[in-house]
Amino acid sequence: MTRISSYISFPGNAAEVLTYYRDVFGGTLDMLTYGQANMGDMGEFQPPAEAVAHALLDGGMLRLTGGDDVLGGGASLESGTYSFLIEPETTAVAQDLIDRLTTDGGEVTMPFEKAPWGDHYGQVKDRYGVLWQVNVTEGSAG
Repeated sequence: MTRISSYISFPGNAAEVLTYYRDVFGGTLDMLTYGQANMGDMGEFQPPAEAVAHALLDGGMLRLTGGDDVLGGGASLESGTYSFLIEPETTAVAQDLIDRLTTDGGEVTMPFEKAPWGDHYGQVKDRYGVLWQVNVTEGSAG
């Protein structure tokens, strides 16, 4: 089966952010640092041993992969050109998620309420600047 997963290049804080997302969304987090990877001689490419080479957060509400941007591309998590759409089963679950994302530095950027298309919809930017669109399909809003 073919699957598409999101991959984020983190600006040196992959372990921190993915641990936070595990706490918010649930699931199992597996991380491998460059120091643990035992990759042998990599020539001029010498990433910090504590940098995350690969991580997978799977289960709970999402599947997300990522690692630290060790090539110095100036990665930032601040959403401007991307966001994540999450579709909880009920408005109660959605509101709980919004509360968890805003309790410690996140902010509601669009109130979670009945949208013109009939669903309940809102937007939250978490403390790392990532935009989460929250949508509960009409009929499952209970």
